[in-house]
Amino acid sequence: MQDLVEFSRARIEKGSKSFALAARLFPADTRESAYMLYAWCRHCDDLVDDQVLGHARSHDTPSRDAARDIVERLEQQTRAALAGQPSEPAFEALREVARRHEIPEAYPLELIAGFRMDADGRAYETIEDVLEYCYHVAGVVGVMMAMVMGVRDPAVLRRASDLGIAFQLTNIARDVVPDHAAGRVYLPRQWLDEAGLARDEMAAPANRGRLFAVVARLLDLAEPYYASSRVGIAHLPFRAAWAVGAASAVYRHIGTLVRQRGAEAWDRRASTSPTRKLAGVAAGLSAAINRRTLADGIDTPSREGLWTPSRLRAE
Repeated sequence: MQDLVEFSRARIEKGSKSFALAARLFPADTRESAYMLYAWCRHCDDLVDDQVLGHARSHDTPSRDAARDIVERLEQQTRAALAGQPSEPAFEALREVARRHEIPEAYPLELIAGFRMDADGRAYETIEDVLEYCYHVAGVVGVMMAMVMGVRDPAVLRRASDLGIAFQLTNIARDVVPDHAAGRVYLPRQWLDEAGLARDEMAAPANRGRLFAVVARLLDLAEPYYASSRVGIAHLPFRAAWAVGAASAVYRHIGTLVRQRGAEAWDRRASTSPTRKLAGVAAGLSAAINRRTLADGIDTPSREGLWTPSRLRAE
């Protein structure tokens, strides 16, 4: 088991310094499970995108047929792992996390469904389509992480999903130009049409001003999801609240950087400095210390109008 934890820890420390920093704030047992869940998510994401720990292996994305075959294989391996027959370390890590925390099979499979959206080259016509994608590739990870932290209340799980959705909206804003170069557009076609942007030419340098206006709209949309997630943080144990609060502060700052740079946002990739990461840790500590005040406060952010996955809506 220690070898599996070390395998997983190495994946998160190389694949995401921000999440690795936040994970160190968890108590040991939660930290191990966070490492292992990340290892499986990172493994699947890398295979679908032909990456190594989030970094492109080549300049060519897999063909649609190849990507679909990869997703099909990942689903088969995920089902086998959850049935007690893991095929390799990343799936063994998933099996252990699901066993420890009684995570239903449906949630890992919803993440696989998100990868299938990419493999199919799905077009996103409306913002609701984009939010559905955000849930499948990130919101459901927030739900599983909340379960790792002991959450079972559907109302709190909805807030965890909101944080994952906010993270993914930030990701889309930061990576909209390189994603376009790879043949992927996550901005809703309706918004592009309203801005007078053709999908094929939206990332051209001459169009960056109008593109930024659409992206700013997306960042505005992320804000109520970040606000909603703070209510979920209020229901976590102290160290878990600290870790999640830190991750939220660090990641939200990426969106702030994109907004500050305007049309030049994609001249270089927006990332957080070590100093900013430490500021995020401090912000997370403050959120953890004050979490009960938020939980009991009269100004608790409502979820009214926020997109909710059907699985959590029914509960």
